[in-house]
Amino acid sequence: MKKRTLYLLISLLTSTLAFSQSNIKSIQLKPLGKNNFSTIIPLGKTLTLSFDDLEANQKEYSYKIEHMTFDWKPSDISSNEYIEGFAQNSILEYENSFNTLQNYTHYKVQFPNSNIRITKSGNYLVRVLDENDTTVFTRRFTLYKNQSTVGVSVLRSRNTTMANQQQTVQFTVNYNSNTIRNPSQEIKVAVLQNNIWETAITNLTPQFFRNNQLVYKYYNKSDFWSGNEYLNFDNKQIRNSTIQISSVEKRDIYHTFLYTQEPRNNKPYTYFPDINGQFVIRTIEANNSSTESDYAMVHFSLTSEKIFEKEIYVYGAFNDFSLTQGNKMIYNSVSKKYEVAILLKQGFYNYTFITSDSDDRVNKHELNGSFHQTENKYTVLVYYKPFGGTYHQVIGIGTGFINPKE
Repeated sequence: MKKRTLYLLISLLTSTLAFSQSNIKSIQLKPLGKNNFSTIIPLGKTLTLSFDDLEANQKEYSYKIEHMTFDWKPSDISSNEYIEGFAQNSILEYENSFNTLQNYTHYKVQFPNSNIRITKSGNYLVRVLDENDTTVFTRRFTLYKNQSTVGVSVLRSRNTTMANQQQTVQFTVNYNSNTIRNPSQEIKVAVLQNNIWETAITNLTPQFFRNNQLVYKYYNKSDFWSGNEYLNFDNKQIRNSTIQISSVEKRDIYHTFLYTQEPRNNKPYTYFPDINGQFVIRTIEANNSSTESDYAMVHFSLTSEKIFEKEIYVYGAFNDFSLTQGNKMIYNSVSKKYEVAILLKQGFYNYTFITSDSDDRVNKHELNGSFHQTENKYTVLVYYKPFGGTYHQVIGIGTGFINPKE
């Protein structure tokens, strides 16, 4: 129930604004460094927030940073308790696109900066607002301090009925007993698969207490569906077809037609490396990918009989793993395919297909299958709120992988 409540809360944070931000594309919040996508970083490190406005008229946007509890509810502390500077600041760095069919203005801001410095670890929400102080979109990030050691191991599930489809995360938390006197009450944990909060497990309690150590060695409660490797396409050369792209048409903008996919739930597992649903903006036809990458209408299709009482979505970081009208597929009864066209900036994209029922419960493996060999990254976050404390701080992080070749 707690996991379901967290999913609904995160969905509310990320998807209720979908209809109001159709002009906002290519939102990325990431740390400095090439191909680094995790927004779980040490306190004091730099994050870059960027996005495009397709209306291309240099609007006045600002950003606001808000502290959250471990389960993503608004924190009880005021902004001056966790921020030095101003909680809300203008986004001053922007630039118009150059030599593209689709015009846009690219916005970017890095923090901490001279106007804002975050002083406490924990969960945070960055909110982008327009000139009327209306929220345009939000993104989540977590800042941590290394005050405890977290050991993580990822195993094939020990549940015999799910051993071929699930992975188990087991971990230990080593803490300072001089500081933390009542760990069973003061410590909370969150376990994430590929840094996706919608499927996080947050209701685990220690099974064993050793000297300065909490042991979490569950066999069922910390099981995740393994899923399958993500599909991908790369249109860094926007005019060319590739192994994933069947054809390209130039109309008012470019239209990129991907090869039709088939459900993989009844196919054997095949290993190929992915970036766990993320995307990279890039073009090899210009110098500045931020402002010289063009947009293409990317056409996705999936061969399938119609699935009644469920919807199918194209799923990935390009829309923050949310369910919106923009990435919902429509069934074509003539071609016997699910189809959708999504406007995306040039680059390399991971994506997959998921189903959703009437209660918005997401199923990632109904169409893709779930295989214990699938390469996933698991992250364990340790939250500490002392008795009488006012906020959850993050005092440790651990990561673990499973070797798909074992």
